[in-house]
Amino acid sequence: MKRLASWKVSDDFWARVETLIPKPQRDPSKTYQRKAGGGRKPPAPRKVFEGILYVLRTGCQWKALPKSEFGSSSSVHQYFLDWEAAGLFEQLWQKGLLEYDEMEGIAWEWQSLDGAMVKAPLALESVGRNPTDRGKKGSKRSLLTDQKGVPLSIVISGANTHDVKLLAATLDGIIIDRPDGEDSKKQHLCLDAAYIGEQAKQDVRDRNYIPHIRPRGEEIEEKAKNPEFKPKRWVVEVCHSWFNRFRKILVRYEKMDRSYLGLLMLAAAVIVFRKIKRQNQPNIIYG
Repeated sequence: MKRLASWKVSDDFWARVETLIPKPQRDPSKTYQRKAGGGRKPPAPRKVFEGILYVLRTGCQWKALPKSEFGSSSSVHQYFLDWEAAGLFEQLWQKGLLEYDEMEGIAWEWQSLDGAMVKAPLALESVGRNPTDRGKKGSKRSLLTDQKGVPLSIVISGANTHDVKLLAATLDGIIIDRPDGEDSKKQHLCLDAAYIGEQAKQDVRDRNYIPHIRPRGEEIEEKAKNPEFKPKRWVVEVCHSWFNRFRKILVRYEKMDRSYLGLLMLAAAVIVFRKIKRQNQPNIIYG
């Protein structure tokens, strides 16, 4: 079977999205009748969603959307804003995680957290001087993943915000219920040297995690001494690389946080659904 283009929506994926599309709100006390010449009909939601995916995948400007394929670019952008305000992309990410947990099982026992900085030349919110890019404007995303690299939480801030200041918010931002209590397995959290300090350890312990704060060099040394040793922190770096494959978020051109977070959540949903394996059936995302 031919694989779909990265912005095309398979039937399986659309079946999961369609139920979350917000319905137009109308006054039940009024009667609505379309007048002759009353303008164009609303675009098909599936085509609008494909247009949003096209922008996310290719990184093109909203105004550069091919009109012949997706219709009015301003209309697609407005739908994106409306759907983000309605929580569609967060709900889709959450829905993907719940399905993934049922089919594969979220690996809660070993989680990993780290931040990554991106250029943000036009951002007006959650932006700061990037210390690794000659003080140019940048943003930071703080990401929490499970043991297999599945994204569980995302928080954004300015590039000049230290990773440790985003630790608590990222741990509190998991979008599905986290197993907790006496009957659940102990959960470990892997961090790098940026999180060294008593406050970071306390934030981790307060949330019933066992902290493992180790610089990358220590893991390399441990691997040399013990061939059976398997580093666990690297999965969050892999997940950051998956996000960077969506060119619209590789460099942040979105001015407002809501737009950038909406794109991040949609990318997270695609990553999660792509991880779901189904025996003798096509991939959910690519058909």
